[in-house]
Amino acid sequence: MVLSVCPNPSIDTYAWLEDFQLGKANRISKQEEFPGGKGVHVAMALQEAGAPTVLMAAWAGHPGEWIKAACKERGMATVGVDLKGMNRKCYTFLAEATAIRNTELMEPGPEMNGEDFDRFVGVFKDNLRQSALTVMSGSWPKGAPKTAYRELIAAANGSGKKVILDCSGEQLTHALEEKIFGIHLNEHEAKQYCGTSSVHEAFDKLHEKVELIALTKGKEGLFLSYQGTRLHANVTLEKVISTVGCGDCLTAGVALGVSRGYGVEEIARYGAAFGAANCLRPDLGMIYKADVERLLPQVNINELTYG
Repeated sequence: MVLSVCPNPSIDTYAWLEDFQLGKANRISKQEEFPGGKGVHVAMALQEAGAPTVLMAAWAGHPGEWIKAACKERGMATVGVDLKGMNRKCYTFLAEATAIRNTELMEPGPEMNGEDFDRFVGVFKDNLRQSALTVMSGSWPKGAPKTAYRELIAAANGSGKKVILDCSGEQLTHALEEKIFGIHLNEHEAKQYCGTSSVHEAFDKLHEKVELIALTKGKEGLFLSYQGTRLHANVTLEKVISTVGCGDCLTAGVALGVSRGYGVEEIARYGAAFGAANCLRPDLGMIYKADVERLLPQVNINELTYG
């Protein structure tokens, strides 16, 4: 079983408007809502691919119940802790006539105090026992310690369990004070932490603490370093509908490959195929198994060399 940790889930909302005028009433003509948060996207992708998954999150209010119900409809088990307040909503406004198209507004979400975090750690340790691999993704609610991921990783390391991490900022900096099995960073996060745009230099620095490194560069695809092998994997798409959640789905593909004991090339292949599959439909942060299966043989993989 893969334990997918999403400390700060959300409801991702697409809202269509013909126009947007400041200072006036604006009517939304169409609205769609999806379970959101990086870890939620990871869990949904794994579940769709047939990998047994449990989603762990901090749940709050009616939005939290809605997210859990949406996950249950997809056959996913959910665990976690309840917080006061409401899980956040993240709005993407689509107005054809104005520059507001693809403008995002994000609610603050609930707060987490020290007692809440201690309960979260307890539930994590309970579910860690049944997991073969843990994927931790995204931000934390306000009030959570800056060392939250580091503490979870230390617990996993103490139990001999592998962790794949996808986060940024202070959480990432503190997390890398521990040894981590795997990590996914985009090019901006890698440059911020490693101080370089060079893929090889970033690999060298991160390998001081990390065994498996997945570094993504948008359309350029996935750069993977693991077990002494460095690969570039990418797939060409004729049409891209939405890129929201592509990195999360790519993380899920890498996690699936690791959980099944695949070799480095197959891990890269699944990572690239999962990320690309998310681009093919308007559903935010979701993949379809049929799309992944069609894309897998189309993934181009090349070994990276220095210089």
